[in-house]
Amino acid sequence: MIKSILIFNNHGKPRLIRFYQFFPEDMQQQIIRETFHLVSKRDDNICNFLEGGSLIGGSDYKLIYRHYATLYFVFCVDSCESELGILDLIQVHYILQQVVMGGMVLETNMNEIVAQVENQNRLEKSEGGLSAAPARAVSAVKNMNLPEIPRNINIGDINIKVPNLSPFV
Repeated sequence: MIKSILIFNNHGKPRLIRFYQFFPEDMQQQIIRETFHLVSKRDDNICNFLEGGSLIGGSDYKLIYRHYATLYFVFCVDSCESELGILDLIQVHYILQQVVMGGMVLETNMNEIVAQVENQNRLEKSEGGLSAAPARAVSAVKNMNLPEIPRNINIGDINIKVPNLSPFV
């Protein structure tokens, strides 16, 4: 049985919280903080399953999570749930994020959605772990559609020549 679903950003700020068992609000906040500390300190290259925190049931429950870009998707489940089934469910949430963001439909073409998910998966495999952060940053800059840098700037009678700068490599 799923005990809770938590989605928070890299700073621990909750984006979606669902508890399927009653907890007082202050206890929910403690659970969110503890869960964030448990999953955020783990390297991206290690297993996505770990024992639940002390506040949410300890070793009787498992935390199953995925880290996508700036979001952590965390499910707290009991031993009756399949870890791989929950990871598949997290993938569905990620796909939903590709379709809808901020209440607006971003994309409805299924081929485009599948292509974006496959691109994200390839990127994660090729640049996995914290050691690849600089490579991801360079890749993100390369993929930006920046306009070409002007070579001459004319403002009235003023003519400014911009030196030739080498592009990002």
